[in-house]
Amino acid sequence: SLRLGDIAPDFEQDSSAGKIRFHEWLGDSWGVLFSHPADFTPVCTTELGFTAKLKDEFAQRGVKAIALSVDPVDSHHKWIEDINETQNTRVNFPILADADRKVSDLYDLIHPNANDTLTVRSLFVIDPNKKIRLTITYPASTGRNFHEILRVIDSLQLTDNYKVATPANWQDGDEVVIVPSLKDEEEIKRRFPKGYRAVKPYLRLTPQPNR
Repeated sequence: SLRLGDIAPDFEQDSSAGKIRFHEWLGDSWGVLFSHPADFTPVCTTELGFTAKLKDEFAQRGVKAIALSVDPVDSHHKWIEDINETQNTRVNFPILADADRKVSDLYDLIHPNANDTLTVRSLFVIDPNKKIRLTITYPASTGRNFHEILRVIDSLQLTDNYKVATPANWQDGDEVVIVPSLKDEEEIKRRFPKGYRAVKPYLRLTPQPNR
């Protein structure tokens, strides 16, 4: 199975937007790859519609979204019509047609204890270096929280650029934690000119540095 920090497997596969070579399609962008057990499923219909509505939010963060289902391309196109109609949007990202299970096998999306043939509802956040930075697998009965996906991407992009971590329930604009490995006071003053408060020697909170 894939773990955090692994390189996201590359592949070439058909999609609702034509053939896609995954790494080439990602380019220098972040990516969200998320799978669905089948077309014309109710929860996934709402998820794909909501993802389409997040186009501007993803664009602000340099993120490309791509979905996957084991159904063929012609089925995807019919499903997209339903998504557009019922969710009052326009699907603006590709849906991979993984009829041969090639991508599903690469990303370990077939879980026999759940179903021998249908993909589970997993989601991967992939950074511009093609590394997997987040994995979440949801049960079929629970729709994904895309606000949480955006929150994690905000955290990843922030903590990649500053020596901070984000605390529980952090939202963009909240205080952040100075990483414990940073101990030099002069460097701390230079990196965090707004200062910090030490709740404990290992728990130092500072205003978000890119605000």
